[in-house]
Amino acid sequence: MSGDVRVADVWFSYPDGRAALRGLDLTIEEGERVALIGPNGAGKTTLALHLNGVLRADTGEISIVGLEMADENLKEIRRRVGLVFQDPNDQLFMPSVRDDVAFGPANLGFSGERLEERVTEALEMVDGLEFADRPPHHLSGGEKNRAALATVLAMEPDVVVFDEPSSGLDPAGRRDSIETLRRLPMTQLIITHDMPLALELCSRAVIVSGGRVVASGASAEIFSDADLLARHRLEFPHVPSPGTHLRRV
Repeated sequence: MSGDVRVADVWFSYPDGRAALRGLDLTIEEGERVALIGPNGAGKTTLALHLNGVLRADTGEISIVGLEMADENLKEIRRRVGLVFQDPNDQLFMPSVRDDVAFGPANLGFSGERLEERVTEALEMVDGLEFADRPPHHLSGGEKNRAALATVLAMEPDVVVFDEPSSGLDPAGRRDSIETLRRLPMTQLIITHDMPLALELCSRAVIVSGGRVVASGASAEIFSDADLLARHRLEFPHVPSPGTHLRRV
């Protein structure tokens, strides 16, 4: 599996003239789980929408698993990069969860037994078989999040981008989300304001501010730098002192 993400000197402005990305550079290697953090309006979600071609850069270069972001590659890039939105209702619109998970592969031409295998595998990855035949609007918040993730996993992506995966979840749902993300083998970019989640899950953290990457390094080091966090309007989470047991990523 190749999951490299490479973003080089990307600039992007919205039609109203607001510059959202200002020469942003980012590289994510295969299999990495990276936290993308920064203040509101920093450009995090704008970057995510560039990674599968929903938005296109004004200048700069983006490549996904060796594919340049170009018209002829868009279909394949959109299969390889899955976006999991903050609000799962944006991804759940069919009568049942099973129908939602089947929607993407069916549009790729899968049918019959092959389609059912894709759906079952994706639901198993999120422990979702128990609610496969329920209407999405009957699910809890945590179940909706897992169902939305299954719709992405059914496409067998190389890279998954999460936008605030713990938003709105109770403690049990948040823990389920963390454990689900921990199990996934593919490259992950996790956009979050949940600093403890980022510290627990991600070996590397990247701070985006003003449309640029302003810091990148080991999560424990980034979150231990109170001055750095304060300069970019980020909270300072509790970082255990040396000798305290930390669960390995």
